[in-house]
Amino acid sequence: MNKRFIALAVSICLGLSACGGPEGNTTVVDSTEKSAANVQATQELSAEKAYLALVDQFFKDKLALEPMYATFVGVNDFNHVFPDNLSESYLKARHDLNKGYLDKLNAIDRAALPEPLKLSFDMFVYDRNQELVNEVFPERLMPLNQFSSTLITMVQLGSGESAQPFNTVKDYQNWLERMDGFINWLDKAKAQMDEGIASKVVLPRVLVERMIPQFEAHVVDSPEQSLFYAPLRQFPESFTQEQKQQLTTAYEEMISQRLLPKLASFKQYLTDTYLVNARASDGWWGLPNGKAWYQNLANMHTTTDMPVDEIHKIGLEEVARILSEMDSVRQKVGFKGDLKAFFHSLSTEPEYVFEKREQLIQAYMDLKTKINAVLPDYFDVKPKADYVVKPVESFREKSAAGASYEAPAVDGSRPGVFYINTYNLRAQPKWGLTTLSLHEAAPGHHFQIAIKQELTGVPEFQRFSGYTAFEEGWALYAEYLGIEMGLFEDPYQYFGKLSDEMLRAMRLVVDTGLHAKGWSREQAIQYMKDNSPLAETDIIAEVERYMAIPGQALSYKVGQLKILELRAKAEKALGDKFDLKDFHTQVITSGSLPMAVMEQKIDNWIAAKKAS
Repeated sequence: MNKRFIALAVSICLGLSACGGPEGNTTVVDSTEKSAANVQATQELSAEKAYLALVDQFFKDKLALEPMYATFVGVNDFNHVFPDNLSESYLKARHDLNKGYLDKLNAIDRAALPEPLKLSFDMFVYDRNQELVNEVFPERLMPLNQFSSTLITMVQLGSGESAQPFNTVKDYQNWLERMDGFINWLDKAKAQMDEGIASKVVLPRVLVERMIPQFEAHVVDSPEQSLFYAPLRQFPESFTQEQKQQLTTAYEEMISQRLLPKLASFKQYLTDTYLVNARASDGWWGLPNGKAWYQNLANMHTTTDMPVDEIHKIGLEEVARILSEMDSVRQKVGFKGDLKAFFHSLSTEPEYVFEKREQLIQAYMDLKTKINAVLPDYFDVKPKADYVVKPVESFREKSAAGASYEAPAVDGSRPGVFYINTYNLRAQPKWGLTTLSLHEAAPGHHFQIAIKQELTGVPEFQRFSGYTAFEEGWALYAEYLGIEMGLFEDPYQYFGKLSDEMLRAMRLVVDTGLHAKGWSREQAIQYMKDNSPLAETDIIAEVERYMAIPGQALSYKVGQLKILELRAKAEKALGDKFDLKDFHTQVITSGSLPMAVMEQKIDNWIAAKKAS
């Protein structure tokens, strides 16, 4: 655990004139003031120690409660445990964890903490309160969906290319034990979903229809055909033949006798029971207390208290503005038809699409080199970890987003991954390359998340916490920064930037429309067709994603607008003292922060710069 103890050196001197004595210039330290300063220093150090000890223990307790989370942050003590996150005992333990540490925090004087830890303190309080509010809503009754699926996570971990290590015999045994926990969890998930059916807290029908083939794909005829067999194809050379044979036998028995029958049973449950009880409504408004639940999700993901109606209004305004800019690009390139015809051309003409998947991946690798060359002009900090470009795995490409980012291993053993979905090349037009790379890789998610993991001198919970508004807001800000970096001189690439910005603006409209205003899936799809050149398959995947994880999509544009607002505020306040590199350093070197805490940090920085 990294700990920073900020030493406070205090010296208070009064320079006296000749009246101080015959030597005429004697320095005297008032004993009362010196004593007060020493008391203050002691109080600050005591508060700092108490706070760091408290959040250090919290992080350890959280890892024990969330063993999968522990694996992803590089703590391997619980690699054999699958989280029992649907049981009453877990729910009570989670409540006690958050409430208990919030109570303990009352004993620490925030005012006595150093400035960096005041931000950390506020972040910790925000987290605990938000977690307690979330308990009001029955999220556990819908434990998985087509977009956020424990099955998919387990396949990724079991591939040997994610956070779960497969370096020792013990590692292989750990995975067997975790797999056993996952198999048992499926029964618990089914029980929760049955309760959801009884309570009318169920997924929309179309999302269930998407889940069924995801499970069906893993119901294979033999263990060797299962993706969970992957670790047996990558034994370390140090393993003996006997060890390999023992592990192979254990894995084959686990897969054939327990896993495959359980997956087949769960798939049948989805088909015969859950699907027929799925809800007809596409948004959260169709759930009991659904509008209040959605407002909470919007608050959680944006880290604001903005009413969803206000978010919807901002979205409509942003869509109108971006449409106007898109039309300017249409005119600049000399396209003769209207904007809708321009959208159609960009989406259908073969010149805008790669012929082969390999060409798409190579284009992003070439772009990486181009972007890396200009980053030093805008950043004084960069992550130690590199990132690589990879296609989305075939088992999830049909339902996965167009692109995503996976953080590097905390110990530096694995780089970050910029995943590109190559399933439908028409959904990955050439004109979208620059903005997508800026967003997902550098200086977007890769910079913010990797730098956060590499921070020293901050509590561990701060290194591994995340707020969608901050992280996605930063990534969308990185797209904006590409204009200043000279990466959008090609008007078609700039149109790609506008297209991606349009996606985030439409999300404000569509997400709130689906979940607060009674929109149907079809209505949401049509709105996105009318206002963007996105491929229909991409639009459908996007809309169904919003249906599955309400509020998350709001965070991008809300976060970006806040960061731009803070930058404009700093530029106006500091004038010639404003330094863009320094601003970026301030934003991305405290980890991921709630928007209010981020604003507080920038205000403090502005005040310090003005005083210097």
